[in-house]
Amino acid sequence: MKLCERCETQFKPKVSYQIYCGDTCREESTKIKIAERYQITRRQRRIGKKRLCIGGCGEQLSIYNDSGFCPNCNVNKKEVDKMLKQIKGFIDYEQQW
Repeated sequence: MKLCERCETQFKPKVSYQIYCGDTCREESTKIKIAERYQITRRQRRIGKKRLCIGGCGEQLSIYNDSGFCPNCNVNKKEVDKMLKQIKGFIDYEQQW
């Protein structure tokens, strides 16, 4: 019996080098590995290139920044507006009392 590297269930391998219990675990692991390699190659292509924030501030971005926005500009306007609306409602409620 072997232990599946993905889901950690015990299984009887069909061949001596089998490391996953079935097709589902093997396919999921392959997808994860491909995504990890893609991220690494994207970052490696960014080395030596000057990338600037697309939010308008012009701050230089790290090779690890996948969003294209610096931390200062990476704010969701809808979420900010929603929070301001909640705060305004709370203040209005407090002023009534």
